[in-house]
Amino acid sequence: MKNLFTLTITVLLLITGCQKETNRGSIIMINETTIQDVINQLSAKYPAIEKGYIEKGIKQVAMFWRSEDGTIEDFKNFCLDNYIADENTLRSTFERLQKNLELINGYMIELSRDLSIPLHLDTGPLLPIDYLFGEFSPAVHLQDDFFKTKIAFIVLLNFPVTTLEERLANGKEWTREQWAKVRLAQGFARRVPAEANQKVTEAYNRAENYISSYNIYMHNVLDENGNRLFPEGKILLSHWNLRDELKAQYANPDGLPRQELIQTVMEKIIKQEIPKSVINNPDLIWSPSKNQVTKANEEKTDIKVDNTPEPNTRYEMWMNIYKAQLEIDKYYPHLPTLMDRKFKEEREIPEEQFENLLKSILTSNEVKEIGKLIEKRLGRKLKPFDIWYNGFKVSGKFAEEELDKIVQKKYPNIEAFKNDLPNILKKLGFSEEMSKFLASKIEVDPARGSGHAMAAGRLVDNAHLRTRVPKGGMNYKGYNIAMHELGHNVEQVLSFNKIDYTLLRGVPNTAFTEGFAFVFQSRDLEVLGIKEKDENKEYLDALNSLWQTYEIAGVALVDMYAWHWLYKNPNATPQQFKEAVISIAKDVWNQYYAPIFEEKDVILLAIYSHMINSGLYTPDYPLGHIIAFQIEQYLKDKNLGKEMERMCKLGAITPDLWMQLAVGEPISTTPMLSAANKALQVIK
Repeated sequence: MKNLFTLTITVLLLITGCQKETNRGSIIMINETTIQDVINQLSAKYPAIEKGYIEKGIKQVAMFWRSEDGTIEDFKNFCLDNYIADENTLRSTFERLQKNLELINGYMIELSRDLSIPLHLDTGPLLPIDYLFGEFSPAVHLQDDFFKTKIAFIVLLNFPVTTLEERLANGKEWTREQWAKVRLAQGFARRVPAEANQKVTEAYNRAENYISSYNIYMHNVLDENGNRLFPEGKILLSHWNLRDELKAQYANPDGLPRQELIQTVMEKIIKQEIPKSVINNPDLIWSPSKNQVTKANEEKTDIKVDNTPEPNTRYEMWMNIYKAQLEIDKYYPHLPTLMDRKFKEEREIPEEQFENLLKSILTSNEVKEIGKLIEKRLGRKLKPFDIWYNGFKVSGKFAEEELDKIVQKKYPNIEAFKNDLPNILKKLGFSEEMSKFLASKIEVDPARGSGHAMAAGRLVDNAHLRTRVPKGGMNYKGYNIAMHELGHNVEQVLSFNKIDYTLLRGVPNTAFTEGFAFVFQSRDLEVLGIKEKDENKEYLDALNSLWQTYEIAGVALVDMYAWHWLYKNPNATPQQFKEAVISIAKDVWNQYYAPIFEEKDVILLAIYSHMINSGLYTPDYPLGHIIAFQIEQYLKDKNLGKEMERMCKLGAITPDLWMQLAVGEPISTTPMLSAANKALQVIK
């Protein structure tokens, strides 16, 4: 094992001459003389061990040693006393660390989840104290404690930290245990003070609270002629429900005016021209074309009418996350920006490589031809919101009201959906035994926001699926989201409870779990018993997959470019940032969409709420679509349940290696583009 972990110039530069400043301003220098002295002593003591391996461990400890950890002499003694040369002792230490980290992280996840119940679940009115508990992170001091107790230093001394380049080059040769040890070391390759972590937690929680209550009462939104276009009780959360309602209107003969109104609402939100008073407010009527607000009920004298626009809160929330990340940056000298950490550490795909993947979709001839086909099917010129066209899907052929009735009858409450999980999973191809096991490991909760999936942290704990369930029963939107989240949950359970090393739990990055979520979501009607008889289903699915990926690829670029802009303009105001995001959205649109839609300066790509509350999350969606399509192609003549279990057991190795082992090829857009090209020869 040891000779696989060769020193790289990058790591040597990072961990030699280690002067560090802590959050309290204390500085200590572990100089090269001290480092070499310890290396020489350990090499003499253990001549059978490769010197480079010893050297790496010593330098890793030196990189993170601070004055509060002890003197230079303490550093030397720690390294000499705690270097583990015996393989059996090293393996036992590894196993103990793996088990204890599962317990610690698991309990922290459970505690955070329970403290956030009022914010995340629809349990009634929120209290001011709920927001404070939402910002409270019981794990915020955990990293500090690992270093104070020297647990982190034990790991750094005995388990090499690898670079992305090393993992990409050597990972295919590593054993499962070696991979688990790599992930163990990665978890301690940073030392961020609790104060900085707390700022990040607070920023994300405030943004999440802001987004989760961004409801638009569409019955009270008027078109330019003063007409109500939506039924009473239609409450849409931005952006998810607005987008999904827009999609649903393709099945309605008179859906076009509603789609145009939703686009106007989206634009007002992006520009922050929406009156603040109409957000999450059932008592006011709003005319977006005039941007005027009136009372919904004149008899209510306590209702205040206010046309004042939202004061760039959307961009302030985004910038607060950026500012919190700046505090983190200084503790990642080798990954000094959020972009670096997202691509090199979390996704383990170089940003340039990822961007080229997206551009291969955005500039493809296939999307141009699909655009022409959509125009033909709609019988009109494309409009900007047609980036969300869903007419290739069978659900797009049903009016939303029809689907709502089917779902409401089947799932009158959230308990009915929970109780039906074993049946749903069997329909998806899982064995009866596995279906029961998976269902027993997934709790279903009523979401306050759009819905999400939460993984368990301990093997004895359960994953949680959250989705919205109105009083009249689950509607199709909620069910569709629930199927998406179920894909996440099943992946979470399989890649944790069925894996050989819990340190390898999960999948390579978020895009992979999104891929499985898309696979489940695409089978939502099949699970309901709605069979598509169209012999061209395979071709229609291929066209739909590429068009969906085309849409979200532009969103991802806007998100990425906006973060780069922030780092170049650290002193910008929310107003300036808003103008920048709108400009970036227009530029991306003009380059990749205007040639197809024949309309310039559209800003819809900036509507996604993930940009505001999730810190560079949107790139995982197009990558997830690409991965999902490759998995779907592989699953054509195979059982989803058996194959998903096999794939999830691969765990958190590098993305391309995972794909090679899962489907026999690295991540690529070629299968998606080829399938779409073939489909275009059939669907006219």
